[in-house]
Amino acid sequence: MASTAIKIGSHLKELRFHLCLKSASSKGIREYLESNYVGLKKQNPKFPFLVREALNVQPKVYARYELGKESSLPLTNMTKEQVSRAVESLIASSKSQH
Repeated sequence: MASTAIKIGSHLKELRFHLCLKSASSKGIREYLESNYVGLKKQNPKFPFLVREALNVQPKVYARYELGKESSLPLTNMTKEQVSRAVESLIASSKSQH
């Protein structure tokens, strides 16, 4: 499946992904990043996409917006498609933050 690169607006300041490289609960986020990270970086070359790996950590995505506001969504046992929708929802909510 081809990656769907998303253009990120200026109200979103950072996306941070927490995952485990081995646990089954992080499989969807690993597949999402393998399929989409390069496309996201090409579309948003200066935007900080942070990937934090830790053994047995709960998979989660964090979005940091203007003025230090932050939101997160758990990604435990999600499929790649569900992770994609979760990330897109955080990006979309950045447009409504301002």
